[in-house]
Amino acid sequence: MKEAEKPRAGDKFCCISKLKVFLLALSLAFVGKTMSGAYMNSMYTQIEKQFNIPASLVGIINGSFEIGNLLLIAFVSYFGAKLHRPRIIALGCTILSFGCLLISIPHFLFGRYRIESSISQRENFSVMPLCLVNQSLFSSPTEEPSIECEKEPGSLLWIFVMVGNIVRGMGETPIMPLGISYLEDFAKAENSPFYLGCLHTATVIGPFLGFLLASFCAELFVDLGSVDAEDITITVTDARWVGAWWLGILICASLNLLAGIPFWFLPKSLVKEGEINDPEEMSKNSVTPLQENDKNEAKQTMYEIAKDFIPFLKDLFRNPVYMLFICITVLQFSAFNGMVSFMPKYLEQQFGKSASDAIFLIGVYNLPVICVGYFFGGLFMKKFKINIYQAANIAFWVSLLEYLLYFAAYWTVCDTSPVAGLTVSYEGIEQVSYAENTLLAGCNRDCDCPLKIWDPVCGNNGITYVSPCLAGCKASRGTGKSVVFENCTCVAASAFSSQNVSAILGQCDGEENCDKMLHYFLILSLVCSFIFSLAAMPGYMVLIRSLKPEEKSFGVGIHGLASRVFAGIPSPIYFGALIDTTCLKWGTMTCGGEGACRMYDIVTYRWLYLGLPAILRGVSYIPSALIVLILKKKLKSESQILLNTPVEMQDKEQEALK
Repeated sequence: MKEAEKPRAGDKFCCISKLKVFLLALSLAFVGKTMSGAYMNSMYTQIEKQFNIPASLVGIINGSFEIGNLLLIAFVSYFGAKLHRPRIIALGCTILSFGCLLISIPHFLFGRYRIESSISQRENFSVMPLCLVNQSLFSSPTEEPSIECEKEPGSLLWIFVMVGNIVRGMGETPIMPLGISYLEDFAKAENSPFYLGCLHTATVIGPFLGFLLASFCAELFVDLGSVDAEDITITVTDARWVGAWWLGILICASLNLLAGIPFWFLPKSLVKEGEINDPEEMSKNSVTPLQENDKNEAKQTMYEIAKDFIPFLKDLFRNPVYMLFICITVLQFSAFNGMVSFMPKYLEQQFGKSASDAIFLIGVYNLPVICVGYFFGGLFMKKFKINIYQAANIAFWVSLLEYLLYFAAYWTVCDTSPVAGLTVSYEGIEQVSYAENTLLAGCNRDCDCPLKIWDPVCGNNGITYVSPCLAGCKASRGTGKSVVFENCTCVAASAFSSQNVSAILGQCDGEENCDKMLHYFLILSLVCSFIFSLAAMPGYMVLIRSLKPEEKSFGVGIHGLASRVFAGIPSPIYFGALIDTTCLKWGTMTCGGEGACRMYDIVTYRWLYLGLPAILRGVSYIPSALIVLILKKKLKSESQILLNTPVEMQDKEQEALK
């Protein structure tokens, strides 16, 4: 018996079974695809600054990944299992790698990134943008159209990023469904949970590596290797800083390409673990039945396919628990997706952190606890054998607890440095202004300053000025990052002025309590992520158990489709559009026109960023409560039926409730 159970030699690679090789390759593919996704989500703010585009356009680029996924999901779901699954996965990894490569191409076409500045040539510090009356030399170079600007690559190169994201979504489509089905087909029943656990672990490791890589790349200047560090006069916390976003996506492309290689050499089918049948004999014996099946499928008309499809769809639409759960998913996923997409930007604007620090902190504080929450949520469900009504109750109350804790985020605030003409007047009085003409005051009105340029300096009074010229500075000393502007009339005119009326490059630092408030926000985010992840598994079981066995595959597919179409694609777009409405100072493109936003009204930004998810999630508790009531009513009616059911049938009825 022991001899018979040994796998055949042809089913091994170097003493390792082909199924184990497939599991290792699939785990690497999961790491590659999730790492790419986390990296891209972290780098959208850098792409926004590189191409000078608004947040709403960044939302469209973000949603384009889901569009690519939708283009192939139906084809893969229907035909994938009938074809050579490992090779389709290999093709998917290759396409995913190509999509990542396509995303990085605009950087090489764009040329050197020009830091928006009131200085025509940043390298030449002998000429400074000072307050000199009627000196047109210091007018914005973008206001004067030139022939050179027409020849430069425009910001439309972001289209490459969007197309690359669509291709990336297409390439990722077959990896999970075909990979899991292949494992399920050829793994022992008792080994299957362990294999799936390995894949779930890979889906946590991938994003964690993606966040670490994004944090590292965001700290490197975009023109890495082609620009001298001494020529860069901005710091990583500056709104104009662009990290080397293209570098990490090339690393992701390489990893995904390598992950796909083993799949090309794996067979279409394997001997199921514990069995001794030769796959070649099995394939020979199954040739005739397969041919007959193909002929029968070919004979099916579109009407016959639709005849089977429509009744399934009608049954799902008539299932109140299932339809209400889709509503919950759309609302909750919209809130979650919108928040995650713009969280790095929120930490940058609200707490004055660099993109590198923001990305690193998000990954470290959130990912590990989500993994732990999923584990304990699943363990709790298994240990106590929770039925569908109990699962709905747990998911509802645990999620509601997290929702109530979420509102504490409104108290984790700090004030960034005031900016003259935008958040305070030149006299130091608080006033938020979206109008451009408020940048002019009596102290700089005769300086002939460009208004569209963002080149901030910090006065020694603690107020930031949009440019040295608008600060009324008339002299300078030093070069590079150490340049100091002196005799600044607007600094002298403020209520906080001192004898020394000078300014230095860059924005002033925010309040001292910003770091403390940031850690409070991240700890709150950690606690909320853990509690919400505890409710995720019971909530998912409500979806699964609300479907009949023959409806599960189709029902889960429709659920995924609805979440992508109604949440994954639109939510980053309208989140970005709302965030754009809070912009106080837009950047300027090389040849004129508005670019990326440099500064936001942080109070309005905070209310929108935290308020919109609160509204979406608050509305989701209406269908959640209805599901609990429906299941409670159903449980009561089934309990009454059990009272009138013979004892030998009750065990089966109890199993059905579970």
